[in-house]
Amino acid sequence: MNITSQIKQPIFNEMELFEKKFHESMTSKVALLNRITYYIVNRKGKQMRPMFVFLTAKMVSEGTVNERTYRGASVIELIHTATLVHDDVVDDSNRRRGFFSINALWKNKIAVLVGDYLLSKGLLLSIDNGDFDLLRIISVAVREMSEGELLQIEKARRLDITEDVYYEIIRKKTATLIAACCALGAKSVIEDDAKVENMRKFGELIGMAFQIKDDLFDYSEEAIGKPTGIDIKEQKMTLPLIHVLNTCTPQEKKWVINSIKNHNKDKKRVKEVIAFVKNNNGLAYAENKMVQFQQEALSLLENFPDSEFKDALTLMVNYVIERKK
Repeated sequence: MNITSQIKQPIFNEMELFEKKFHESMTSKVALLNRITYYIVNRKGKQMRPMFVFLTAKMVSEGTVNERTYRGASVIELIHTATLVHDDVVDDSNRRRGFFSINALWKNKIAVLVGDYLLSKGLLLSIDNGDFDLLRIISVAVREMSEGELLQIEKARRLDITEDVYYEIIRKKTATLIAACCALGAKSVIEDDAKVENMRKFGELIGMAFQIKDDLFDYSEEAIGKPTGIDIKEQKMTLPLIHVLNTCTPQEKKWVINSIKNHNKDKKRVKEVIAFVKNNNGLAYAENKMVQFQQEALSLLENFPDSEFKDALTLMVNYVIERKK
């Protein structure tokens, strides 16, 4: 049994029912929209976000979920899917998880409209059922994701990111949605604000570790679905690079920044930058930080009684930093 199946085991029935409900939540009277949403549903990824929702709900409530939990998971997945469709337009990307992206098949205008449709479907699913507490959690995440992306774009132009700004970017860009999954899962079944906040923080810490792991893939030799050095080519400032820029000599710093700004299409130069980051402890430093976030996340689970749901969440946290792609 692979690790994703192991994590899914305690929520297998919930995930089966969720798929059905999620598909229903996308339906429209417009045939074109139904064709596109059918395409999306049949090319789903690992569905980590709904898994976080159900595992958190079951852990904090000792095994129960309700209709609010299903709606919360559907809203998260609708909004996450909307952001992916929009991201592919922004990045002019033709592939998503090995398949053609929506904009590659149906062009940008339709892709943007489909993203808007999914976003509004998500919001209405909460409003129509009076889940205003859950809607608030999601809306904060959507706002922060937009801020994180824009902050990254603003800083990338100048290549002057400090470690603190980097953490702020990844907290908003990546971690806030996983934090929302965990807060939402808890909030759907209990009223204890301290426990909901505990789970929000847990999700945020995993999200931070997840993004640092993604940064490290840029320096990997293995086939992971994205080419090595792509972040450098796109002038993205990642943790290994930021650390090295903060610790190298002014002369070396000038060379690295010049390489990223003016020679990022030169394969040989990109390889030299990657080697420089590796040789100056950039990867070791980032790995160490990733493990710190992971350990802090695990410590937040200690207050909950032992259960198969807690074990699955622990497995999930470890999978985030041990995954190969």
